[in-house]
Amino acid sequence: MSMPIFHMIAGAPDPVAPFSHAVEADGWVFVTGQMPFEGLANDSAYPEGIEAQTHQVMKNLTTVLSGIGLSLANVVQVRVFLLDFDAHYARMNAVYASYFPPGRRPARTCVGVTGLARGALVEIDMVARRP
Repeated sequence: MSMPIFHMIAGAPDPVAPFSHAVEADGWVFVTGQMPFEGLANDSAYPEGIEAQTHQVMKNLTTVLSGIGLSLANVVQVRVFLLDFDAHYARMNAVYASYFPPGRRPARTCVGVTGLARGALVEIDMVARRP
């Protein structure tokens, strides 16, 4: 097994805690859950509403992936964390589905949680694989 590579991506939001944007080992890339920060500072504002926050999280994830030469096409697994599962599940899914073509969607788990960093409505992490 190769030594892990710890990635910090220029242009991605600063982490809210002590972690890397992504860690890579043997072609597997584990992307830390991204928050819906609109700016780079981890105290930047979040957009209003679950749809806008989901779009921003996906944008931030795409920034991390592109910073290491990957894209959403390399993603094999996703976890979605929702602050208000019942109210936001369908609306988050509508946005999320627009990022992956039918027949090429990663495996996914979605869970309701009691809290997310800085009051976010959604957080998403990913596992990708280098070709």
